[in-house]
Amino acid sequence: MSMHATLKADKRDATGKGVARKLRAAGRVPAVVYGQGEEALSITLDAAETLHLFHNISVENTIVDLTVEGEGESFQTLVREIQMHPHRPDLVHVDFYRLQKGVKVDVEIPVHLVGTPEGVKSGGGVLQQVIHELPVSVIPSKIPDSFEVDVSALQVGDSLHVSELTLPDGVEEIGLEPERTICTVVLPRAAAADDAEDDDETAEPEVIGADDSSNEGGEG
Repeated sequence: MSMHATLKADKRDATGKGVARKLRAAGRVPAVVYGQGEEALSITLDAAETLHLFHNISVENTIVDLTVEGEGESFQTLVREIQMHPHRPDLVHVDFYRLQKGVKVDVEIPVHLVGTPEGVKSGGGVLQQVIHELPVSVIPSKIPDSFEVDVSALQVGDSLHVSELTLPDGVEEIGLEPERTICTVVLPRAAAADDAEDDDETAEPEVIGADDSSNEGGEG
């Protein structure tokens, strides 16, 4: 069952960086609602209320009902982008995607592993989760809170793949190859070697001389 949250918003007419800075100084966050062929709607949100909400929901797959002053009915939306200040825990801008009843949307659903594998309990193995979120296509009313995957039967050397998942009602497709591994049970030495290999592959060089202060946030 899809999760829901609510936010109140005000319409705004003026745009631009100067306007955005004034709004943020007044405790407001500039935002935009777009999608489904409708004209984009510029709005503002209470900064503290919005940040509190985002800290308490799964942003990627929670439907946010936006009540915009003067717009009558609320909009069902998904949060598509959150821009944060590079040096402070402050919101800079939020993009909301407008949903339409019965029309599929692409979302990321968390994967929760349930149970303790036999290979961990009796075989000295370690459970490694490779995929933590699954991209899916689903109608808004059927967005699941999470995929709960029972791993209790896995032995050392066993893996669970995307193709072995049972899709909840309404989830029509998963945007990953069926052979992708979700989790696996390995011996501790193999797990340590895999982690070291992952660290080597994901390391990025430090960027020197970049002026982050110029990235306070583009506002349109």
